[in-house]
Amino acid sequence: MIYTINQELTRRLQNDDIAAFNALYWKYHSAIYFNVLKLIRDAVIAEDIVQEVFLTLWEKRHNLDAGQDISGWLFVVSHNKSINHLKHSLKESLAQTKIYQAVKDTTDTREELTNARVNILDKAIEQLSPQKRRVFELCKLERKTYDEAAEELQLSKHTVKEYLSGAVISIKEYIHQHPGYSTILIGALTLGYLRL
Repeated sequence: MIYTINQELTRRLQNDDIAAFNALYWKYHSAIYFNVLKLIRDAVIAEDIVQEVFLTLWEKRHNLDAGQDISGWLFVVSHNKSINHLKHSLKESLAQTKIYQAVKDTTDTREELTNARVNILDKAIEQLSPQKRRVFELCKLERKTYDEAAEELQLSKHTVKEYLSGAVISIKEYIHQHPGYSTILIGALTLGYLRL
């Protein structure tokens, strides 16, 4: 069987070959770093995420498919870790804004309130259709322009705007269905995350 260079490196990596790991690291480090940096826009955090990606590669080396191109795997993992970081940052921002001030007089503890607010927002986003959720992630979490999102999703700019508008409306409706948590919307609007 004829292996590509990447498939050969993956096969060797599965056999705990540190030289194969190093070869993949130096081959893809820069490309993954700049890809992550475009999303995160923080050089230090981007480098941390890249290190996490390659740590994950080493930890999951025995589960890799040698027939699959490892570059795609690396870029998917780096993208997912970047999105997770952005979501975590959003949660922290929500927890540190006036959202807490608006509801701090309730009987719940601060931690319970923060978790409840974040969970409601997460659920509001999760109930979106896949296309609307992806548009929301690109435009609001990754801060891409309509044009950038349209190009990535191969949609028209008008369609992206419609999907985003629909996503925001759905999120508002979901939050309004949960009395006591509508202040999440106020805080999110203040931050610009749900702005149309």
